Amino acid sequence: MSSKHVIPAGVQQPTAAFVELGDEHDPIVHVQDPYDPNRSVAVRRSALQPTAPSPARDLSPQPLLDPLAQRMLAGGVGGGVLGWGAGDFLAGASKLVSAAASGGSAVAAMALLLLAWKMSPSSRPGKTVNITNKNSWGGRSSTRA
Repeated sequence: MSSKHVIPAGVQQPTAAFVELGDEHDPIVHVQDPYDPNRSVAVRRSALQPTAPSPARDLSPQPLLDPLAQRMLAGGVGGGVLGWGAGDFLAGASKLVSAAASGGSAVAAMALLLLAWKMSPSSRPGKTVNITNKNSWGGRSSTRA
């Protein structure tokens, strides 16, 4: 046996203990760069400020559609239906006015026909005039009444 592996009788055996390395006393952590969120910056843990714990999240089920969006959608649909109803009402009113106008024009046409029938020349005696116009070559023309 060699002498370098032999422990002399008066020396104590080393005991197992926690070994602290010099660099582990203040470890380095990586945090997000405040100017570029895609990079990390190495910082000593002792330089970081303690953070407050984040509040508990509300995990209750949320409605499928936002209530404000539902009200706005209902208002838009209601406004469209109101506009359609107003247009339909005005279309009916215009048909009524058109029917009244056509009825009035029919009455006026009958009155004019009755007036024309009463004032026709066949109802009063009159004289008949025959006019004869004769044109010949050379621009000559003669008219006889």
